[in-house]
Amino acid sequence: MSETAPNKAPRRWGDYLLNGFTFLVYIFMFAPIIVVILLSFNSSDFGAFPIEGLSLRWFEKLWSNEVIIHAFITSASLGILTALIGTLVAMMSAMALVRYRVPGRKLFSSLTIAPLLIPETALAVGLLLLLRSLGLPRTYMLLLIGHVLITLPFAFLVIQARLSGLGKTYEEAAASLGANALTVFREITLPLTAPALVAALLFAFTISFDNLTASLFWRPNGIETVPTQIFAMLKDSVSPEINALGTVMVSITIGLSLLAGAIGSQLASQAGSGPKP
Repeated sequence: MSETAPNKAPRRWGDYLLNGFTFLVYIFMFAPIIVVILLSFNSSDFGAFPIEGLSLRWFEKLWSNEVIIHAFITSASLGILTALIGTLVAMMSAMALVRYRVPGRKLFSSLTIAPLLIPETALAVGLLLLLRSLGLPRTYMLLLIGHVLITLPFAFLVIQARLSGLGKTYEEAAASLGANALTVFREITLPLTAPALVAALLFAFTISFDNLTASLFWRPNGIETVPTQIFAMLKDSVSPEINALGTVMVSITIGLSLLAGAIGSQLASQAGSGPKP
């Protein structure tokens, strides 16, 4: 005779309370974003409830605002440069620390991720005071270096984790067959770390594109990024145009996250079906 399956234990009140509390936390986290998105389609001249009707007028007005378009171009170009430079430096640092015996490796690793542990405001004020003590003005190059400094730990940790998980099996096998160091890196290491590189690139771009605190301290006069432009616009009033701009930024951030996941999964599957030791 077959044994009867044991009855499922009844759920306790604690489970219901935990689920309810978790649901309320998610509501608290995402409610402001939902409100901004809803109000960006409001046809009213005031960015508040009740919604009088649905319209794209604020997105059209946003597109015709030259100041916002210029700030968007500045943020996009700054984010691209930050992602490229930060990922390149992170890749070289991770390769040196994971694949080679560098003197002071633990100290160097700690210094690389140190900006992640320091409050962003303190980091921004410290670098600004250092430049003032040296008599150097705020420039676009300073803003770029600051963004690279902020995004470098994130890119470094992603690439370091990927390299540590791969081990040296593939590189050693290729070297034993006569491949030089450059060929091993180009044909083996780079394709296998491609998912981490894509994730680091998009991660660094997103952090740079959304940064406000450090950009307020480091940007030179006459240069505005999208977050600093929104901050300046909020000093006057909360216009529905700001809600439209916030919706665009949320869409870009979520879109890049989904794109990074899709590309990373595709590259990981291709790498998994690649060379075998």
